[in-house]
Amino acid sequence: MKKIEAIIRKSKFSDVKTALHDVGVNFFSYWDVTALGNERVGKVYRGISFSTADIQRRFLSIIVNDDYEQATIDAILKSGATGEVGDGKIFVYDVQETYRIRTGEKGGETLR
Repeated sequence: MKKIEAIIRKSKFSDVKTALHDVGVNFFSYWDVTALGNERVGKVYRGISFSTADIQRRFLSIIVNDDYEQATIDAILKSGATGEVGDGKIFVYDVQETYRIRTGEKGGETLR
């Protein structure tokens, strides 16, 4: 099993969510985060200057069986990209075990 974490643009969340559902990833957690990126450009909007150093993003946490790993990554890469700096990052980790709290069962079947 793998844990896939992705930090994406908030504006791309709907596209990424749809793409994940299309490849069979129907459960994941997400939350809003503030990131500090490489971009250090100030912007002016309606006469007000603001810094783009603090970037509002969405953080996704997804656990999948090994056979869904590449499809999940590909779905995020394809649907989350704009081609601009700041599209985000994907991190992949090994997961030792999972348990379903309701029944106590363990293993990859708990993700289905």
